[in-house]
Amino acid sequence: MKAERADSTEPAGPAESTGVAGSADPTADPACTRLPSAARGGPVSHAVSRIARLHRIAAGKLLKGLGLYPGQEFLMMCLWDTGAVRQSELIKAMDLDPSTVTKMLQRLEQTGHVRRCPDPDDRRAVLVEATDDSCALHSDVERAWTNLEEHTLAGLDAAERQELARLLAKVEENLSRETEDCPERR
Repeated sequence: MKAERADSTEPAGPAESTGVAGSADPTADPACTRLPSAARGGPVSHAVSRIARLHRIAAGKLLKGLGLYPGQEFLMMCLWDTGAVRQSELIKAMDLDPSTVTKMLQRLEQTGHVRRCPDPDDRRAVLVEATDDSCALHSDVERAWTNLEEHTLAGLDAAERQELARLLAKVEENLSRETEDCPERR
């Protein structure tokens, strides 16, 4: 009978609410925004998943105007801060599958944002660095992330923002410990 609940005018119970601000009327939100019955044991995990998805979409919207795909800005941030680095070290720093980083590098190289060349100390290794042309992109990415931060945290005061950052750092630490032995993290 849960399928009928989405069309009901009865208020959602605490286990079915997502806590979405401004959604006192449960019929105002599509059923897919309510907490699914299978997620009742993990309402925070469900919220984090939804927030992460929406954050990535919002970031993508801002980055699209810069000619970047979501995730590429992290790679560029790493290169801007470290300078030339071996591709293998960049893969470790990005904590992504090598093929994903290679694809990112190919796209960024095609757009003139990065350059790859043999490492003079080890011809088997490849060095990756941000190009001089990508320096203009640095300030655009910084501005995009500032805008994203403001949109994401609108309505939160400074103390709430600080507390949210503190709590999210704890959540990240927990998840890092939980996933440290996963093949995807190696």
